[in-house]
Amino acid sequence: MNRGFGIGNVFGIRIRVDWSWLVIFGLVTWNLGTAFGGMHPQWGKPAIWGLSAFASLLLFVSVLAHELAHSLFARSRGIPVKSITLFLFGGVSSIEKEPGSPAAEFFMAILGPVTSLVIGAVILMVTGAVAGPLHAISSEPATAAQALGPFATMLLWLGSVNLILGFFNLVPGFPLDGGRVLRSVIWAVTGDFRKATRYASWSGRAIGLLLIFMGISMVFGARLPFFGTGVGGLWLAFIGWFLHSAAVQGYRQVVVHDILEGVPASDIAMSPPPTVPASATVSELVHDYIMKSDDHAFAVSDGSGFVGLVTLGDVRKLARGEWDGKRVQDVMTPSAELVSVDAGEDAAEAMTKLAKTEFRQLPVLQGGTIVGLLRRRDIVKWLQLHSESSV
Repeated sequence: MNRGFGIGNVFGIRIRVDWSWLVIFGLVTWNLGTAFGGMHPQWGKPAIWGLSAFASLLLFVSVLAHELAHSLFARSRGIPVKSITLFLFGGVSSIEKEPGSPAAEFFMAILGPVTSLVIGAVILMVTGAVAGPLHAISSEPATAAQALGPFATMLLWLGSVNLILGFFNLVPGFPLDGGRVLRSVIWAVTGDFRKATRYASWSGRAIGLLLIFMGISMVFGARLPFFGTGVGGLWLAFIGWFLHSAAVQGYRQVVVHDILEGVPASDIAMSPPPTVPASATVSELVHDYIMKSDDHAFAVSDGSGFVGLVTLGDVRKLARGEWDGKRVQDVMTPSAELVSVDAGEDAAEAMTKLAKTEFRQLPVLQGGTIVGLLRRRDIVKWLQLHSESSV
């Protein structure tokens, strides 16, 4: 989720938009414009498409409110929340770690769907106040919708889709909110977080496969209640595939965390990297260190201790003609700007830090002295040696 752009902060939480969001925004706007145009051709194209785009934006404001409910509860329990990202399938909160108890998991999960359901109910109440009793609309929806004005039409759609969003997220398939609710219940009963995740993941995979089967059936002519028939089934199958994949990946992450938990970062990290003097030229770095070893990262010392890290990537940023005039201290990343881990720090936490940084390795420090580098490939090798087939 590193692609895209930021659009601001809400309650101190950074809000980002992934580029894939533009795809779903365009699809929703197009579908709404086609539907509104069919029901209300008298509005004119500028009004129809303007209303459709505005309704699409309000939908994603609702999705943002859904994710904020998760995030604000997490922060109230001391769990850091880095950001919320809107993307192809709606939104995702970057919550730094799992809840510490089944109760916290339950409430953090349930608050999202409840928020969507409340938003949907309130909007439909406003729609009823504007357009008249909703039972008249539900009894003859096609005829009633044609009699609604632009504002009431948009509210009716927005309220209904929020209810659908809330109920869909209550489906008990991990990692949907309903799947997390299921996990919290199993966790409370068994006392085993990993086992609870495994069972909830099985449910998510089964529901994903069911959605794939339903979607393909629709493409081949089957008419399903509520979903209908036709090529729209491809979208349903795509959602099923995403849910299945996310369920598998979610369980694997828990397994990996369990394997690394309690393992000191220094046990996994590569032995101390070669040390380069801060005063050496980049040309000396290349010819005396990089070309004579397989290492891509080097500790930098000023004679009194570790002051930074220089990598092959830092050298590549320079033109060949600058190598003799630039010193290592000019191109290195200073230690103050590096994300580092303590030698005794839990490897699971170290892996989380590594996943959030733009660097490919983290210095492992002991009393201010670098004792190793923790790289992604070191973690992969450790997992290959110590993991069992669990998925």
